Formats: sequence, structure tokens, C-alpha cells
Amino acid sequence: MNNASPSDFVRDNTTLTTTPLLPEIQLHLATEVTPLWQATEETLAATNLPPPYWAFAWPGGQAVARLLLDRPELVAGRSVLDFAAGTGLVGIAAMKAGAARVQSCDIDRFSLAAIALNAEANGVEVKPVSADLVDRPLPGIDVVLAGDVCYERPMAERVTAWLRDIAATGTLVLLGDPGRAYFPGSGVEKVASYTVPTSLELEDRETRETAIWRLLPNG
Repeated sequence: MNNASPSDFVRDNTTLTTTPLLPEIQLHLATEVTPLWQATEETLAATNLPPPYWAFAWPGGQAVARLLLDRPELVAGRSVLDFAAGTGLVGIAAMKAGAARVQSCDIDRFSLAAIALNAEANGVEVKPVSADLVDRPLPGIDVVLAGDVCYERPMAERVTAWLRDIAATGTLVLLGDPGRAYFPGSGVEKVASYTVPTSLELEDRETRETAIWRLLPNG
């Protein structure tokens, strides 16, 4: 296992399946949290790693993806960035909704492999990008999409401040959030909400009411 490529690791430790909210999109997803977590630590020869976010369809991302499929005019013909992409679900939904081009960004090499495999499984072209884009300008991007980025205070504050600057340039910024602790309490405008089925292994309940918010330039 230690010699497996990221793509092989994703294939070997996940099942190609769908979620109840998004039957249109197939994803390589883990069926259990703990075995995958342990396999990831063994493969990287490291312990106390963060959860393998790329192997689960988190509520915020599912809600954003559902919104795009329900309201394709939000991204149709536009250049889209799927930020902290994880599975690549949101970027895949954007392409299915008619986006002109999608970049799905994550700093985890397993995530980048999962994005490529998931895009292929859905017959769409998504460009995986390995970079920390926070605090950088995003020239040529019309829409930024993100789900579940407010679960830790330092990341939430840094990302939100950056995305407000991006929104100030005229870019549409949409955040999916199921009530995470560090989601901004102001400077947001609700666009839609969905009830997202969840796993008790990952969340503290079986469904989460998850809203999609437009981030305003000055909150």
C-alpha cells in the first residue's frame, strides 16, 4: 500500500457511488471513516493527520452542488473556482450546469487524484489545481464556490477575509455551510437551503439543514 499512487489509493479505498441529494453525480467515497483514516496514516507514514476530506461528500459541498444543478444560470458559461474542493463534487456540478471551465483547488494530493477520478466518472473536464490560493487575486474567475470551510477559526477568518476581497472585484462568491461554528454572522445573503442526509460517523446528526450564502464584499 505504501507504494500505491494517490489514484490507486483512492480507487482501492473507496466505492463509486452517489448520495441521496445528488443522484446525478457519481463519486469515489469511503464507506467507513476509521479504516480509511488509518490507511491514510499508514500510507503517509504519519499519525494525527486530518481526516481524509476528499473521501466524503460533506454537507456544505452537497448543498452547493445541488443548487448549481437546480439553478444552472449561476455558473452557465462562466469561469469557476471550486475552492478547497475535496472530492471535486462542486466543480463537477458546475460543469454539469454548463460552466465554461472549472478549476478545483486543493492542497491534498489524494484530493487532486480524487478530483480527476471523479470528473472522469462523470464525463466532465475539471482542472485539478494544487495551490494555496488564499490571499492571492483570482483574475479571470467569475464565480468562487466553497463548502464547509468554516469549521476551524483560523482558516475561517483567513478564508472569509480573502473571499470578501474577491467578492469586492465583482466575483460571485457562494459558500455552503451547515451551521459550522465559525461561519460569519454578518455580511452574507442566503441564496437557498437544503436538508442534507449525513453520516453519524462524520456529523452529530443524521441530517443537516445546510444553507448556501452569497458572501458580500463588506461584512
